[in-house]
Amino acid sequence: MLKGENIICISSIDWDFIWQGHQEIMSVLAENGNRVLFIENTGVRAPGMRDISRIKSRIRNWIRGVKGIRKEAENLYIFSPIVLPFPYSRIARWVNYFLISSVLDKWMKVMDFVDPVVWTFLPTPLSLDITDNLLKKIMVYYCIDNFAATSSSARNIRKSEEKLLKKADMVFVTSKELYNHSARYNKQVYNFPFAVNFKKFEGLRDKNTTMPEELKNIKHPVIGYVGGVHKCIDLPLIKKTANIYSDYSFVFIGPVQTDISLILGLKNVYFLGKKKHEEVPLFIKYFDACIIPYLINDYTINVYPTKLNEYLAMGKPVISTDLPEIRLFCAENKGAIYTAGDEKEFISCVDKALREEEPVLKNKRIDIARQNNWEKRIEKMSDLIEREIKRKRIDAEAMWKENLVNFYRIARRKLFCAVAVCFLIYVVLFKTPLLWFLADPLRIADAPRKADAILVFGGGVGETGSPGKSTIERARYAVKLYKGGYADKIIFSSGYIYNYNDAENMKLFAVSMGIPERNIILEQKANSAYENVIFSKEILDRNNWRSVLLVSSPYNMRRAALVFNKWDRGLDVIYTPVEYSQFYDNKEGARMEQIKAITHEYLGIAYYWFKGYI
Repeated sequence: MLKGENIICISSIDWDFIWQGHQEIMSVLAENGNRVLFIENTGVRAPGMRDISRIKSRIRNWIRGVKGIRKEAENLYIFSPIVLPFPYSRIARWVNYFLISSVLDKWMKVMDFVDPVVWTFLPTPLSLDITDNLLKKIMVYYCIDNFAATSSSARNIRKSEEKLLKKADMVFVTSKELYNHSARYNKQVYNFPFAVNFKKFEGLRDKNTTMPEELKNIKHPVIGYVGGVHKCIDLPLIKKTANIYSDYSFVFIGPVQTDISLILGLKNVYFLGKKKHEEVPLFIKYFDACIIPYLINDYTINVYPTKLNEYLAMGKPVISTDLPEIRLFCAENKGAIYTAGDEKEFISCVDKALREEEPVLKNKRIDIARQNNWEKRIEKMSDLIEREIKRKRIDAEAMWKENLVNFYRIARRKLFCAVAVCFLIYVVLFKTPLLWFLADPLRIADAPRKADAILVFGGGVGETGSPGKSTIERARYAVKLYKGGYADKIIFSSGYIYNYNDAENMKLFAVSMGIPERNIILEQKANSAYENVIFSKEILDRNNWRSVLLVSSPYNMRRAALVFNKWDRGLDVIYTPVEYSQFYDNKEGARMEQIKAITHEYLGIAYYWFKGYI
């Protein structure tokens, strides 16, 4: 049995779902001194209405823990991640990996949870991302289902499962069909059908107990079923059997996961819902016979029913449809259960099972269940895992030189690629016109024409990153427009202060250039293009001016235009950026500060859209 290991289990079910091998294996490993992190199902298909309760439960569990992680028992932790419900979307996959890894990495550091054994039941792309990015001791894939057959949306899982099968150090399977499938991609495949916690069932079987209250008023004989009532249940078979044996009671223990309207109205059919795992043996104890009424389809041909050994552990006669795994089981354990190839035979087997009078058969079933108990299964699995860990360690020690050389070879290749990419980015950004091609949509330049006023947005530190430089360019161009007769009023708008207010500085420059002080208006509150527009608009409205020449940076014009278009569509804005901007001179290619300025403008537009300014 594994001991002292760190184990990350990527599960295909939630911890609080019907108790299955996932919970059993990880509980046993935790009880044997291994630390286990159980990551609940992240999905193999997009959720539907039937998943609402599961989604609510996931949210509750996330809240119960710290970032979704809670301690369930000694050495056992449950991680209930909140993820986007699109398992095959690349974008959702990236987001989900970030959501999970950001929590997982921190938890592992806090817990000193290093060099884990990764044990996954789930072969989705997200599971691959998680396993690929973990520094792990070994990876085990326990293939328990043909996930691609569970729903049409889950068919996309095939590619990621093939990759997982190839990458896994070893693969465990639960059926012959899954063995044949997995063996095409991996040489280390071992068949371990789901088993039973024999001690738990044995304790209740031989103990004096009281019949569950829900069974006391149900007429015997009772034909029982334990497990999810899902779409693989042959409901027409149940209906016909129940109608023929109208004096028998048919009891289903487990959550209803499909439409059961076909049999819901039958008076001798009872659905008692999901029970705690520890209560299940007690219900089986008071069944007179047990059934596995599965349809034969692409999904069930891979299924080894967990409930089979649970029934047998209680010594109960079992009637099953002719599933491939049941057929193999019967070949190894002749006469232990009743199998039916068709509807008529199933109905006949129910009667045979109830008339059974050979006590030796009960003991035979119990002995079979004893051989198929989880303790033995997990010990065999552990032996294989320990052997593989040892083999990998020996191989690593024997090949240390080759591995080290290979490590440096890969590192050099990565470094070369990184340098090449950086050089390419440098050339594209700084030595080609790409930046100005991308920046061109930001420019708006109209030919100057007569207007009511000239509106100048102050530069502040603006695109230059330094106060004053662009401010003087804008003030100078405003003076030129004024002297050209395009308007007889100038509005300087800026709330930026560096020693003196930006608008005041522009006014002083304009006056020094011969502009009468009475023809200059200052707006000294604005600290952004948005505020430039809003506060200047108040001045324009007050003076009933409906046309302006706007002077600002060439690449600030688009953002200003978007704001004007939202807040004053009736205003005629003539966009007249400075004729020559020293900062945006590009004769020698782009500079880093220019890239920052253009990026700033695009980010500014995005921010304005988010805030509702445009």
